Amino acid sequence: MHVFYQSFHGRFSDSPRAIYERLRDRPGTEHTWLQDPAHAAAFPPGLATIGIDDPGVRGVLESADLVVAGTHTEYDWDKPAGTTYLQTWHGTPLKRIHYDVLMAPPGRLDWLDRDVARWDVLLSPNSVSTPRLRNAFGFEGEVWETGYPRNDLLLSPEAARVRKQVRCELHLDDDVTAVLYAPTWRDDEHFSSTSSVPMHVDAPSLARRLNESGRPHHVLPRMHNMMTERSHPAGGPGVTDVSYYRDVRELMLAADVLVTDYSSLMFDFALTGKPIVLYAYDLHRFRNEIRGFYFDLLPEAPGPVLSTEDDLVAAVLSPVSELHRKRYAAFRETYGHLEDGHATDRVLARLGLS
Repeated sequence: MHVFYQSFHGRFSDSPRAIYERLRDRPGTEHTWLQDPAHAAAFPPGLATIGIDDPGVRGVLESADLVVAGTHTEYDWDKPAGTTYLQTWHGTPLKRIHYDVLMAPPGRLDWLDRDVARWDVLLSPNSVSTPRLRNAFGFEGEVWETGYPRNDLLLSPEAARVRKQVRCELHLDDDVTAVLYAPTWRDDEHFSSTSSVPMHVDAPSLARRLNESGRPHHVLPRMHNMMTERSHPAGGPGVTDVSYYRDVRELMLAADVLVTDYSSLMFDFALTGKPIVLYAYDLHRFRNEIRGFYFDLLPEAPGPVLSTEDDLVAAVLSPVSELHRKRYAAFRETYGHLEDGHATDRVLARLGLS
């Protein structure tokens, strides 16, 4: 059996990685990963890969018995009749996706629909997301409500060991509060002709102000994969750019606080029980003009929703309020009800590979 893996157009990460790590020692199984050269260092030595611009990608895809992808596989290829295409997707949708978005470049959705037409199975992280995913993609195939394989690590007995290992790699002492800043992307910025998009958080300033509290903090900015080539966090004391770190799952374990805006990472991070702060400086514009939401974020948010750096600093330094503690618990119950550390088991069992 030949398995082809694709995560965020060439990264060794996410649910495809979780599935690979369970199948890699399976007898009679060959594995090939799509690789972006910019992320080559994350791939294990000896793992078979093919570059994202290699003309042989089509042939490798068409030779696979199983294709496991965490997002659209944007190549022109013909899926053989005997091939199974498992689309794991990559997040609980707060932001509207595909045909539900408020804006998309001409022809973009038609191109992506060619990939959707190849899917045999789509994973859903929870019952709330199932109809949203199915309707947004116009997908009439099987949708498996399994939770996300990528999140198994967050609930694994290995979580404490991985946290310690990653913090060691990032030179974070035990007493340092690691703040993972992980914003989503904006469609108008990504599809514009501008070569560089400034960040809306001054990471060095944030680190400085947090450390003025007398408690050590370290800011870990991670740009969305759609923006890593166009937004570059400024460096400085108390800041480490982790945009090219191998897998955000490990960063979630290493972090003590998540700062995001509308990223689906908040749904995964909530499984850790650690604080979440939402820096939503452009909430009205993003909600009403750029992408749109599937639900009203404000009453459901698992943490404070803020629009100024002053409030952001204060929120990171403050204890979680009782209101947000209750909202956090409800948020986790609603969107994480399937997450028990065994999503990969369920997926492999349904594929007949357990």
